[in-house]
Amino acid sequence: MIPSIRSVHFVGICGTAMASCAVALKERGFEVTGSDQNVYPPMSTFLEQRQVTVMSGYAESNLDHKPDLVVIGNAISRGNPEAEAALERKLRYCSLPELLKEYFIRGKHSLVVSGTHGKTTTTSLLAWVFEHNGLEPSYLIGGIPNNLGQGARFRDSKWFVIEGDEYDTAFFDKRSKFIHYLPEVVIINNLEFDHADIFENLASVQTSFRRLINIIPRNGLLLANGDDANLAPLLAVKHCPISRFGLGDNNDIQALSQKYGNDSSEFEIFGRKLRIPLTGELNLRNALAVAACARHCGLSLDQIQSGFETFTGIRRRMEVRGTRGGVTVVDDFGHHPTAIRETLRALRVKFPGRNLCAIFEPRSNTTRRNVFQNELAEALGLADSVLISEIARLEQLHPSERLNPEQLIATLRAGKIQAAYLSNVDSIVEHVTVSAIEGDVICVFSNGGFGGIHEKLLAALAK
Repeated sequence: MIPSIRSVHFVGICGTAMASCAVALKERGFEVTGSDQNVYPPMSTFLEQRQVTVMSGYAESNLDHKPDLVVIGNAISRGNPEAEAALERKLRYCSLPELLKEYFIRGKHSLVVSGTHGKTTTTSLLAWVFEHNGLEPSYLIGGIPNNLGQGARFRDSKWFVIEGDEYDTAFFDKRSKFIHYLPEVVIINNLEFDHADIFENLASVQTSFRRLINIIPRNGLLLANGDDANLAPLLAVKHCPISRFGLGDNNDIQALSQKYGNDSSEFEIFGRKLRIPLTGELNLRNALAVAACARHCGLSLDQIQSGFETFTGIRRRMEVRGTRGGVTVVDDFGHHPTAIRETLRALRVKFPGRNLCAIFEPRSNTTRRNVFQNELAEALGLADSVLISEIARLEQLHPSERLNPEQLIATLRAGKIQAAYLSNVDSIVEHVTVSAIEGDVICVFSNGGFGGIHEKLLAALAK
């Protein structure tokens, strides 16, 4: 298919992965165009600087130049005029994961990092270990690693490190994205129920991961968290090698000792102690998986440790945004009860003895629903005080499906946690600036922009 394609149009081009792929094709000599409903910096600037033509808004006329291939983004649904035109005109079209598979991954050693939690951190750390040691990997990451400065890069290297998302591929392909990534090594960090808008229950999530495991070749490797009970039923694997990693005694690759400090974690593996500048048990398991994968790919323990000790983290993953008036503001992407719980536990280690306030925006398709009503209370209950904002896109959910913030607040208060429901960012900022005292740590949990709350908090605290 690929040799006959010279012009490509991206529908929904301003997503990070879409834009990165578009630019990579442009640099390889393709004629590239794209369209998006929301065209604004920094992505619009990124595309403009690289001479990619972007149309603002979706319209059938955007396809009048008859591109050889239309790449349809994950956020595009039936009714989109360009999707409808592509179908009606019988244009060749595909999803972004399909494009990645055929044009960027095929022929390379594909290292796929998957799991419900820790994918972005683990993928970033693995890509950096390879990059730091001169292997120049291609990579695609659902975040911005501080060391790498961007979430995607496509090279001629034999290595491709990719975050394997279990979310669906496109409106015409409801399989998980990671099915398309030609995995040679698969890391599965953990497995829990999430994405309640596309998965019915835990069993359906397990089915999707089983499909990923089923396409690992016999010369590949499955690296699985051996401590995870939800993952255990999937690991009776005979078609490819498998190694279990974790903290328990039943693992093939075991962290023989663990130590958590304010700014780092330490563990022993392969007869040597390794240290990472990340805090908490979840990050220790992430690093354990990376060490096991890198070792399998031929890197020495010295190379792995050198990559670890120079790693500077990922934006929006327990990222300290600033301190004003003695109050520290932390930004975290956590939007699942387990992620929230592990972040709060890690913050207790990082900031011992400090008063910890959690601000939570129910914004993901799962946390807007009441599927984790009780679990969210348990996770947020690890903070000293909690503020809950209004549920995002409330009108899209039937009342019987919605998370109940009032009930969440009542449960937290019953557990002696100070808790309040405040509908908008300004009221939250006002509440914090009145109540916060020197030494407090405020962690904002959201998978969106949350109305610029971090900068507003820092500005208000500075006064």
